[in-house]
Amino acid sequence: MEVFKVVEIGEMVPAFEEEMLIVLFGQMAPPELRAICVVHDYQAKEDNVLKVGTKLQLGAQEYTITKVGDAANKNFRELGHVSVYFRNGENDILPGAVIAEPVIFPKLQVGDRLKIIND
Repeated sequence: MEVFKVVEIGEMVPAFEEEMLIVLFGQMAPPELRAICVVHDYQAKEDNVLKVGTKLQLGAQEYTITKVGDAANKNFRELGHVSVYFRNGENDILPGAVIAEPVIFPKLQVGDRLKIIND
């Protein structure tokens, strides 16, 4: 299990509830993207931590990843960056994204713990 925490929440993050999207980014997030990101302190220890079936806990809500884009793990390992879409059904996926369910927008605050759980 990987545990890390939210260090900053961009002021535009709540606006993405309509899209059911959270953009995670490591602490090196560029200034022009910080407004739309949940910035965290994750330091990648291994490759390919994001897989179909991985549990992702964001605040109090636990999700299960159902699809992983081709570049999601590389971006997450190098930049701490991944777009998490909360959807179900057959959806196209962007290379740097994952799709997770249930379709519930996470309520996050600075200091919340985030977890990646691979059994």
